[in-house]
Amino acid sequence: MATKTASAAAGAKRKASSTGKHGSDDRAKKARTVTGKQRVTFDNDDVKSDSDSSDDDSVDGGAEVESKESKAPKWEKKGKKSDTPTGTQTSREAHAKQKQLAAERKAAKPLADEVQRTKKLWEKLRRKSHVPKEERQQLVDELYSIITGKIKDFVLKHDAVRAVQTAIKYSTPAQRKQIAKELQGTYAQLAESRYAKFLIGKLLVQNDDEIRDIIIPEFYGKVRKLINHPEASWILDDIYRGVATKDQKARLLREWYGPEFALFKVDSNAEATADLAQILAEEPSKRATALKYCFDMSNGLIQKKLTGFTMLHDAMLQYFLNLKPGSEELKEFTEIIKEDEGGDLLKNMAFTKSGARLVCLLLANGNAKDRKQLIRTFKDTFQLMSGDPYGHMIILAAYDLIDDTVLTSKTIFPELIGKGDGNEAGNLIFLANNLNARTTILYLFEGRSKSLFPASHSNDLALLDEIHEIRKTTSKKEPEIRRKELVAAISAQLLSVVAASPNDLVSTSFGCQFAAEVLLSTVGDKSAALEAIASTAGGNPNASPEDVEVHPPPPPHISHTPHGGKMFKTLIAGGRFDKATGELQRVDPPLNFADILYPVIEEHVVQWATGPSSFTILALLEAPDFSSKDKLIKVLKKSKKELEKAATEQTLAQKEKEKADEEAAAAADDKTNKKGKGKKNKEAKGKPKGNAGTKLVLEKLN
Repeated sequence: MATKTASAAAGAKRKASSTGKHGSDDRAKKARTVTGKQRVTFDNDDVKSDSDSSDDDSVDGGAEVESKESKAPKWEKKGKKSDTPTGTQTSREAHAKQKQLAAERKAAKPLADEVQRTKKLWEKLRRKSHVPKEERQQLVDELYSIITGKIKDFVLKHDAVRAVQTAIKYSTPAQRKQIAKELQGTYAQLAESRYAKFLIGKLLVQNDDEIRDIIIPEFYGKVRKLINHPEASWILDDIYRGVATKDQKARLLREWYGPEFALFKVDSNAEATADLAQILAEEPSKRATALKYCFDMSNGLIQKKLTGFTMLHDAMLQYFLNLKPGSEELKEFTEIIKEDEGGDLLKNMAFTKSGARLVCLLLANGNAKDRKQLIRTFKDTFQLMSGDPYGHMIILAAYDLIDDTVLTSKTIFPELIGKGDGNEAGNLIFLANNLNARTTILYLFEGRSKSLFPASHSNDLALLDEIHEIRKTTSKKEPEIRRKELVAAISAQLLSVVAASPNDLVSTSFGCQFAAEVLLSTVGDKSAALEAIASTAGGNPNASPEDVEVHPPPPPHISHTPHGGKMFKTLIAGGRFDKATGELQRVDPPLNFADILYPVIEEHVVQWATGPSSFTILALLEAPDFSSKDKLIKVLKKSKKELEKAATEQTLAQKEKEKADEEAAAAADDKTNKKGKGKKNKEAKGKPKGNAGTKLVLEKLN
């Protein structure tokens, strides 16, 4: 019994505390008795009695019910004003008054009417295709009449600056120069504006030297401030990278070496230099301060994750080139680059000239651990880097510097060729035809050949020379051993892709050259790839296209392309011609491509012998490993008359060239009153006629 009494007391205590916590007794009772919405009407006497007995209700728990007069309307509960005769405002009236006040405040601002008019003009001008040329010119003239003399006030307004940009878009050179001169002295301020910075780009995009020389000098002495500004930094770097002259770039970059280079400017008539080594050679006392200042500015941007600036990469390269090998400064600098979170710094550096060179030098000077960490940072970026004018050099440097060829092959090759995702054929076509990407594969086979590194890639050879000199002390493996290991690692994948998509590969000149190099230089079983390339020669070379319109039109037969005939000739020869020895260097084991190709073209061999690729048949006759040579000679002798005809008559290409020469000569004669016409005709008549390859085939038959 004692336990039950205690439990009852505890329950009563919990109820009492709950009531005290959440509200009064009246509120609790009302919640229990009133459910839903109730509308109750009382007489005056009832109200009075209720009022008189309010004390009693509070004691016995009766619920208090609001009267009709005391209940607030629904719209007042939601915060809206009632439309009553008392004179209070409605919500609509209050909103209209707010709009009126906002319009009055806007109208009170300076140039309010002009800004409003320019915005209306801009709305029309921005829809270029909807405005006739005559009307557009009238609108532009009106726009210039409004903004002339007030441009400084317009460009700092986010809505008005768009109208000024439109005015520049449709302006004449004289009008652009007028705007540029009117804004003189404010360009550093405009660069910091979120909207006005685009106006600077509009002025510079026209490549006007006078406007360029007005704008860029205003950034002198302000580089440190602007490069750290969230808005100005990007327009400053865009100007530095794409617009500034060599001298202007040097003056901007010098400010990374210390405040004195910003305060004491180079004479405008003297040529400035940004070569830090030359500056320090002239003033050795500034070495410590210049290097520290450059490091601090660079590190500040790196820590802020602002690592995409070309100017930053140029400054970092100058800093690196002036550090002593093995010094503490070099180690600290390398660690900062390696430890960049996410690798954004290295990935951005790969796509600028100075940045890519710096990465190559870091690979050359680093140890095995450094190289491994650096190269892995570029994961999922190698495909993009291969086609970049600068990024592809990092891949070539990795081939020449990293001794761990297993790491190199597993890291780079799957991204370049494919990871078994079905994109191998497309990747190979890109690698074969892109001037930069093709070096990342063919460099392993051809080395520093002129065909792979034309004059446009001379900087690539200079950088390779630089890292080759450094690797003499930092790499252990012999270069030729490293190259052969990489070739062995990539061969199987290359051959399989060539075998899978031969037609796409041989459709271009670069593709044919790529296929020939792969088949000559790779190791392993090449039979499937050789048969696939030979299959592209099938069909009648002289077959006329069907009378059906096809878009795009089908490509010509491979025998009618100069690159196709050259590829077949090279593969039949089975090697490359060595200019030093004057002999053909055949690959081992031999390709025996002649025996693979002949069954494919046997039915149309005469058409080949009399067509543009007649040298392919000549190569078959000269091939030492061709087993069907006697059979081929027998077929050709039966068609000797066709061969003789082709050897003496003009080819289609010769006819087209002669016609073009005659038209050019006629045009020249018209300009010089027909002087020298007989001489030019005589020269045209003296040119050789007939298929040169067919002539040599006839000599072999005789």
